[in-house]
Amino acid sequence: MTKWLLNIWEEVARPIFLRPKRVQFAALCTRETETGPEVLLITSRDTGRWIIPKGWPIDGKDGAETALQEAWEEAGVRAPGIAKEPIGCFTYDKVLDDGSALPVLTSVYRIEVQGLADCFPEADERKRVWVAPAIAAERVTEPELRDILLQL
Repeated sequence: MTKWLLNIWEEVARPIFLRPKRVQFAALCTRETETGPEVLLITSRDTGRWIIPKGWPIDGKDGAETALQEAWEEAGVRAPGIAKEPIGCFTYDKVLDDGSALPVLTSVYRIEVQGLADCFPEADERKRVWVAPAIAAERVTEPELRDILLQL
């Protein structure tokens, strides 16, 4: 029986606990105002909770370029470029269509926004709002993302 339990641990249980995290790239879109920095939040398509634009890796693009592409598609962000180094990262569980949760490690890249387009790929699927970093931190659900927001 011991060999059987060891086999179950090695072949089934251990891989579940040690499964690698998937990777996403996120855009922390900011602008400067007279009262200080503001952060652009958008709603998720499924639950309507407040998030920052993010997505899976895109072939041919690095993390920063992927974050910039997601900012355009999900929020209509216009920006000349993006810093090549992330300002931080956060983890969350992506709930899949079958109800299972996939652990995701998300690298965050800051984008200084020059403007927002009214017409962009997901315009009809999301809301967007500019808020102070402290308010953004209250609205998001990921603790590590809250910490990044509060450091702005």
